[in-house]
Amino acid sequence: MSKVKICGLSRPDDIAAVNRALPDFIGFVFASSRRRVDIKTAARLKEKLDPRIEAVGVFVNEDIEAVIQIYKNGVIDLAQLHGEESGAYVRRLKESCGCRVIKAIGIGNTLPALPVEPDYLLFDTLSGQRGGIGTAFDWNHLKGYRGLPYFLAGGLTAENVSYALSSLSPYCIDVSSAVETGGVKDERKINDFVCSVRKNSVLFKTSCGTY
Repeated sequence: MSKVKICGLSRPDDIAAVNRALPDFIGFVFASSRRRVDIKTAARLKEKLDPRIEAVGVFVNEDIEAVIQIYKNGVIDLAQLHGEESGAYVRRLKESCGCRVIKAIGIGNTLPALPVEPDYLLFDTLSGQRGGIGTAFDWNHLKGYRGLPYFLAGGLTAENVSYALSSLSPYCIDVSSAVETGGVKDERKINDFVCSVRKNSVLFKTSCGTY
């Protein structure tokens, strides 16, 4: 069964929506982005988050001590790295506090060399914005992939996620812009997306909420 991550939460209303939909992960963006939140805001939001949902902190070349402190303060449960963080950076982060690490990999025309130090990879469309552009890459690059468990991101919607799940084997489906309306998280779209992933995951046996 593929898990679900809703990324880019920034408001109490976003937390209320995911607490009802119950994805497996949510994301707080600490890097430069229109969805960026500061540490105090993320901490307040995490306090309201259903404990069954894990919080992921999204960083780009952040000072490692800052990431460690955010993790130790209980604001995040995993770190998602979108910069040029080295294997040594990942190892030190894991050894210093036990934080699980997701390393983002931008995919263009080919699948690049992949690191082995993270716990998970995240495959997204290669872009100067380091992800979050809502455009899919060619999923054929992942056919036959047998490496670390991975999060699949980039251009996923409630309509096309069934094809992604039938043709690939992602550990988690990651979405942000597709569950927004006017740049703001939309509870109906969040619910529809979570339901779509779970209805198309063969081992998931449950009903989804309706509105």
